[in-house]
Amino acid sequence: MKCIIIDDEKTARLALKKLCEKTGAIEVVNEFENPADALAFIHQNELDFIFLDIHMPELTGSEFVKSVSELPDVIMTTTDTSFALEAFEYNVIDYLIKPISMPRFLKAFDKLKAKKSENSEEIKTDSIFVNINSRLVKLNFDEIQIIEAKGDYVQIKTEDKKHTVHITMKKIEEKLPPATFLKVHRSYIINLNKIVDIEDNSILIAEEIIPISRGNKETLLSKLNML
Repeated sequence: MKCIIIDDEKTARLALKKLCEKTGAIEVVNEFENPADALAFIHQNELDFIFLDIHMPELTGSEFVKSVSELPDVIMTTTDTSFALEAFEYNVIDYLIKPISMPRFLKAFDKLKAKKSENSEEIKTDSIFVNINSRLVKLNFDEIQIIEAKGDYVQIKTEDKKHTVHITMKKIEEKLPPATFLKVHRSYIINLNKIVDIEDNSILIAEEIIPISRGNKETLLSKLNML
């Protein structure tokens, strides 16, 4: 799993990186001293979760979670036990007290894996129902070509129609089969089976050119059956 660490203390970031390395299953792809610097990276890269410190200058971890609408799963870290109840109000995976022991770290990681497993097990059909003008419209996964973020809405594009749905990209991504769909840019999810060609940092689907963020291109190529 890919993650980032957001913590203003260098020693704390180093300790977390060592714990991640010991699992053999977590890759720390970047680290940041404050949430504001991490925001652009989060939007442009595919992440499974983030480690987020509570007490930081300028913007606290709690303020960051409350102010950003779409975030990967969050594991909060702090030296202060008094924030535990508040942390879980933000629907975080877990709350780790520093210094973090390996057994406690593994318990949090198990919670994360359990949630990911539940999300993947929910998708057992070949279609999704979307609410459009108070009607539930069935869309087969193989009909969907592109999903584009439009503010608080997404536009689901099929070969002959465009459906606008009030939902976040994160929520709809959780309902799509990951073997078929991939978020290639903060504003786009694509059906891998609909790709016509790929050139530089763009994808052609039907007659539409879709941008690929630099961080997601490697993931995209790894999913393709290439000679």
